[in-house]
Amino acid sequence: MSWKSKDLLTIQDLSTAEIQTILDTAASFKEVSTRSVKKVPALRGRTVVLFFHEPSTRTRISFELAAKRMSADILTVQAASSSLVKGETLIDTLKTLDSMTIDAIVVRHKCSGVPLMLANATNASVINAGDGAHEHPTQALLDLYTINEHKGKIAGLTVTIIGDVTHSRVARSNIHGLQKMGAKVRVCAPPTLLPAGIEKMGVTVFHDLDKALEGTDVVYVLRLQLERQKKNLFPTIREYSMLYSVTSERLKRAKKDAIVMHPGPMNRGVEISSGVADGPASVIDDQVTNGVAVRMAVLYLLKGEKEGEK
Repeated sequence: MSWKSKDLLTIQDLSTAEIQTILDTAASFKEVSTRSVKKVPALRGRTVVLFFHEPSTRTRISFELAAKRMSADILTVQAASSSLVKGETLIDTLKTLDSMTIDAIVVRHKCSGVPLMLANATNASVINAGDGAHEHPTQALLDLYTINEHKGKIAGLTVTIIGDVTHSRVARSNIHGLQKMGAKVRVCAPPTLLPAGIEKMGVTVFHDLDKALEGTDVVYVLRLQLERQKKNLFPTIREYSMLYSVTSERLKRAKKDAIVMHPGPMNRGVEISSGVADGPASVIDDQVTNGVAVRMAVLYLLKGEKEGEK
């Protein structure tokens, strides 16, 4: 299908066909990273702005690497060293960038809805790199790509998402994406770490990790996001780990060929043991590798040369 959207803001807004187009395009770009010269001219002459208001390692670096591998020009705007600290609004900052004729802006912000607000105020393409606890669409896309790569399909699989679902934009994007692609989704966490009414999203809810893991094809572990919690939602981290940490022993309840995923950064010994994170079922490093290819695909579909352009 031909790509028509100006922005990538949520997985929820994407059709199954659009998701598949991104995954197919990513497959063609993954080969670029295996070359001795990891460079193609797909975005030559384009300017991509990285506008991150929260700390990031994997997402920021992979977007930067993706843009560079397609020969785009990169601008990095850090909130702490910009005029935002002097009281300038986000919209005025965006207008300044627009005046420099940028083509795309990758935005991460602690407040949900900021990417949408910016998308409505600019002709440049806006890519949501994570907004509050709302969504993280490119993380879900690279997760879908990784699952398909290792399992050969997504439809019909059982995926169990474990941990701090309430504060996880990754969980929300993955639930939407997995269901659109035909997977069955379970969530497992203490009641205090699950949003009220999450059953309405079509997921099956578990509070017992051992039961949730039974018959699972994909074990998706979430980080415990203490920095987003405004009050204590469980007695101690030690107790949380005892009940919800994915260990080698617990993993035996999943299918023998189950894979283990984590969006990073990991709290080893809290939500996942090192034996699982570094074990044969782990595809965590592959997620990072595939993130570059998927973000290359997103940038290309939004800003690559279209028919009629020179």
